[in-house]
Amino acid sequence: QVQLVESGGGLVQTGESLRLSCAASGGTTRRSAMAWFRQGPGKEREFVAASSWTGISTSYLDSVKGRFTFSRDNTKNTIYLQMNSLKPEDTAVYYCAARTNLNEDKVYRYQYNYPYWGQGTQVTVSS
Repeated sequence: QVQLVESGGGLVQTGESLRLSCAASGGTTRRSAMAWFRQGPGKEREFVAASSWTGISTSYLDSVKGRFTFSRDNTKNTIYLQMNSLKPEDTAVYYCAARTNLNEDKVYRYQYNYPYWGQGTQVTVSS
């Protein structure tokens, strides 16, 4: 059973940056597709960014392209989301998710692709 723990959220002003981390335990991020999702106030949870297990392939929500960067360190079983030029509409609880023991190096964008989830970390961007 994989446990995921996010950290790095907080309150920032428009234009500032944050880096979220997600540490996996009870398993490994090797051969695991990983992703970030978010749920803003009054909104449904949405896809933000994802990586194949090698990190060669990534995918981003259109509205975060060029501002957010997904990275991973499989030696530390940790993934990151570098968020720059933050906007008030980025305010949300951010969740990391994992799909493990893969045989194919693919990116997955849908919530149902991921059986393991963290508890979330709050990001608030003030205007």
